[in-house]
Amino acid sequence: MSAPPPALTAPPAARRGVVAHRIGRAAASTARLLAIFVPVFLLGTFLTYLLGHLSGRSPAYLQLGDAASPQAVAAIEHKWGLDRPFLVQYGDWLGSVLHGDLGTSWYNGLSVAHALGQRAAITLSAAGVALVLGIVFGFLLGALAAHFHTRWPDRAITTFTTVISVLPPFIVGIGLAAVFAVGLQILPAAGYVPIQAGLGPWLSHLILPAIALSFDTAADVARQLRNGLVSAYRGNYVTGAIVRGLGPRRIFFVHVLRNGIAPALAVLGLKFPNLLGGAVIIEAIFGLSGYGVYASQAAVRGDVPAVQGVLVVSVVLVVVFNLLVNIVLNRVTPDADRGV
Repeated sequence: MSAPPPALTAPPAARRGVVAHRIGRAAASTARLLAIFVPVFLLGTFLTYLLGHLSGRSPAYLQLGDAASPQAVAAIEHKWGLDRPFLVQYGDWLGSVLHGDLGTSWYNGLSVAHALGQRAAITLSAAGVALVLGIVFGFLLGALAAHFHTRWPDRAITTFTTVISVLPPFIVGIGLAAVFAVGLQILPAAGYVPIQAGLGPWLSHLILPAIALSFDTAADVARQLRNGLVSAYRGNYVTGAIVRGLGPRRIFFVHVLRNGIAPALAVLGLKFPNLLGGAVIIEAIFGLSGYGVYASQAAVRGDVPAVQGVLVVSVVLVVVFNLLVNIVLNRVTPDADRGV
C-alpha cells in the first residue's frame, strides 16, 4: 500500500501554508495574464477603429449614393458624430464597446451587436466542432507517432499530417460536399439547424464544414505533440521512473504527457484565429450565415461599424481563448512561464 501524499500528512498549519502558496501562485499567474489581455485588447480596438477611420467610407454615400451633395454629406456625418476629432470618436466608441454596444449599421440602421449575436451560434458552433475534431485527432495521431517513434507508423502519420496541413480549407470543403452531400447524399450540403432542433440535425449540418476547418489544427497539434512526447521520453525523470519500476502507463500519463503536452497546447492558441478566418470562405461554401458572411457583406457595402464590430468580437474571442490556453499551460506545467 502506497504512502499518502506529504501534503495530507503535514500539520494543519503546513497544509494551510501550501494551500495559500498555491492560491497566491494562481492569483499571480492570472494577474500576469490579465496584464497581457488589457493592452492587447486596447491595441486591437484602437487599430480596428483606426482602419475604419482611414478607409474614408461615409454613411452618407452608403445611404444617398455617390451623387450626394456636400451639404447632405456634412449633415449625415454630423448626425453620426464623424465630424469630431478622431480620438474623441474612438473614446466614445470604446466606451460603448465596453458596455456591449458595437454601434449601428450604416446599411440598415440595426444594432451591430444584435446582428452578430444572431450569427454567433453559427460561427462558434462550426469553429468549436472543428477545434474539438482537431484536438481529438491531433492528440491521437501525435500520441501514436510518438509511441512508434522512428518506425513505419510514425513515418506514415508524419506524411499524412504534412499532406493535410497544406490543403486549403475551401478545397477540402468542396471535396467533402461533392462526396458526402452530392455523391452519397448522406449529409446536407448547406444550411444550419439550431441545436434546439436536436443534436443530430445540428451536427449533421456542421460536420462537413468543421472537418474542412480542422485539418490544419489536427496536423499541427499532432506534430507538436509527437515532438513534445519524444523529447519528454528522453528526460532523466523517465529513466528514473523506469528504474523505480513504474509501469509504462503511469510513466506516460504522470511524467511524459505532463511534460510533453505543452507545445501542442500552445499551438492551439495560434490556430484559433485561423478557424475564425477560415470560416469566411467555408460559410459561403456551406450556406452558413455566420460572422464570415456578415463580415464579407459588410465590407463590400462599406458598412464600417459592422466590420469594426466583427473585428472587435474576433479580437475578444482570440484573446480570451489564448488566456484559457495560458491558464491550462500554467496548470499543466506550473514551473514554466509560458505565453502564447
